[in-house]
Amino acid sequence: MVLVAASNFFGAVFARLGTPMVLTDFLLSLEMNKYLILGIIMIMIFLLGWPLEWVPIVMIVVPIILPLVEALGFNLTWFAILVAVNLQTAWLSPPVALSAYFLKGVVPSWDLKDIYLGMMQFMVLQIIGLIIIIAYPKIVLWLPTLLYGQQ
Repeated sequence: MVLVAASNFFGAVFARLGTPMVLTDFLLSLEMNKYLILGIIMIMIFLLGWPLEWVPIVMIVVPIILPLVEALGFNLTWFAILVAVNLQTAWLSPPVALSAYFLKGVVPSWDLKDIYLGMMQFMVLQIIGLIIIIAYPKIVLWLPTLLYGQQ
């Protein structure tokens, strides 16, 4: 709870200082393709997913980039699913791969190299899934659209 409270406080101070709008204005002024900006955001979240848990990323980083995502016209439900899949992929990827160390703790007789090799196939599948979700957003939006109507 302390982590959540501190994250909320930090994010609120950051937002109050206008950082999200400065970042949004800066990136929109570059006049890049919106999917290139999305790719930069996904790479940043992927790299942050190595050393950090998902809570600080979701509580601090995502609120900072959310105005940019809205300004680019992306669906927020779709973006949240992209972030979730991206963070799960980061947990599987070396050099940190926290889930590999968790598995090594449960089964100490397994070599860490073998755990990494076993996880790589799942990481590749998740990257392919991420690309499919980016290319075809309706795959992940059909159920929310069915339940809540057009978003």
